[in-house]
Amino acid sequence: MKIKYYLLAAILITTLHSCVMLSPKKYKAMLADRDSLQNRSSSLEAQVSSLQADTARLHHEIAELKGKYQALNDKYHTLDSNYTALGNNYNASSFKVSQLSTDLRAREARLKQVEDILHKQDEATNALKDKLQQALLGFQQSGLTVDVRNGKVYVSLADKLLFPSGSIVINEKGKSALQQLAAVLNKQPDINIAVEGHTDDKKVINLGQIKDNWDLSVLRATSVTRYLTETENVDPHRLTATGKSQFQPNDPANTEEARAKNRRIEIVLSPKLDELYNLISK
Repeated sequence: MKIKYYLLAAILITTLHSCVMLSPKKYKAMLADRDSLQNRSSSLEAQVSSLQADTARLHHEIAELKGKYQALNDKYHTLDSNYTALGNNYNASSFKVSQLSTDLRAREARLKQVEDILHKQDEATNALKDKLQQALLGFQQSGLTVDVRNGKVYVSLADKLLFPSGSIVINEKGKSALQQLAAVLNKQPDINIAVEGHTDDKKVINLGQIKDNWDLSVLRATSVTRYLTETENVDPHRLTATGKSQFQPNDPANTEEARAKNRRIEIVLSPKLDELYNLISK
């Protein structure tokens, strides 16, 4: 609008200054120039208004773009931080997985060793059982049995095979059976030997030094142990003598047949497990 006013003022001054001297033709020309200038002024004003609107719009778009750029920049930094953290976690996890894989391979190797040892021991136990059954075949009709339980060989001898009734002195047939047993044991130095005495549930009466079933079970076990070590030269370091009294019966029934099964000496043969214990404790 200011441009328009300046142009009109200039035309008016020029007109007043020279109105006396202007001819009609020149006057018309000046009016035409004035109208042309007014049209150009209106056009320029429209252009200025459009440029101002475009400038405002561009400022607004620039502000929006700056905001979006800042948001994207912040998101980038967040993602970069997360990526770094994920990278660190991945490296730590990868290292841990590598360690666990190494430990697992070592454990699997040890497990394989343990399984191999147990397999060999099972084979040795079954072989020992077969040897004892062959060596003691002649006594199986007299109450002697050989079987494997929980990886151990159990040689069970009925009391009548070893002792007179109520006695702790081994009879001749019992000595013969123990002699055959010792012949096998002396060829198996890696076998530990536990001699267990067992009684029935009847109370001991009038047996002098034997006061009860505990005494009877222990003294019979030590009698067998002494015979094996002192007469048959079995290494005493391999033997343990224990008395179980009446409390681990073979047959809990309240019959004479059951009581006869419960009166026994059990010789428990187990392989030395030093190699296995050493392996497991590593």
